[in-house]
Amino acid sequence: MGRAFEYRKATKMKRWGNMARVFTKLGKQITIAVKEGGSEADTNPRLRVLIQQAKKENMPKENVERAIKKATSKDENDFKEMVYEGYAPHGVALVIETATDNSTRTVANIRSYFNKYGGSLGTSGSLQFLFDHKCVFHIAPKADVSTEDLELELIDYGVDELENDDDAIVIYGDFAHYSSIQKYLEENKFEIFSAEFEYIPNDYKVLTDEQKASVTKLIEKIEEDEDVQNVFYNMA
Repeated sequence: MGRAFEYRKATKMKRWGNMARVFTKLGKQITIAVKEGGSEADTNPRLRVLIQQAKKENMPKENVERAIKKATSKDENDFKEMVYEGYAPHGVALVIETATDNSTRTVANIRSYFNKYGGSLGTSGSLQFLFDHKCVFHIAPKADVSTEDLELELIDYGVDELENDDDAIVIYGDFAHYSSIQKYLEENKFEIFSAEFEYIPNDYKVLTDEQKASVTKLIEKIEEDEDVQNVFYNMA
């Protein structure tokens, strides 16, 4: 298995095991997608994939409709996507993605978590060189298309790795090639389960069990924050 795949398997977040948190995360993403590309799924590729992902996660239709309506309501504050970076104890790098309607509140909360658990919040862009920013698609396999053939076909579209994961094919590509990969998959009638962006570490910090426990406390505290969408880290 490839590096990106193994990282993802090792870092599936607890927050996604909680249905309410899944719906909250998807709802914010849908609202942001509508703000950026409009409320019609036919003309908004990002929204189209998120609606498909919401169906797969059994998110109620009314939740999806509410998230779309929220994006067009003048009475609602806009969500902004903010990325924070910092070091956990023992030199573990963290990249934290948030979606917030109050960035002052969010950064204050994130800073307090770092301070309480022995880490330090860094400046924007200071740690992203330690990670590769990837788009990650989960698609349904086709009986008449092998993973190897699909990988060869997708190389020209910016894909650098494919893996089999249970009943899905996982596709990793460069962040900038998200749109071209999605377009290929849709034009070739592949069912897209999900499409996300991830920070994959270039290297890993190997820690003792005791050290891991102290880092995990910080990560779990950050993940509990309602504004936090994802936490990526380079702890082995």
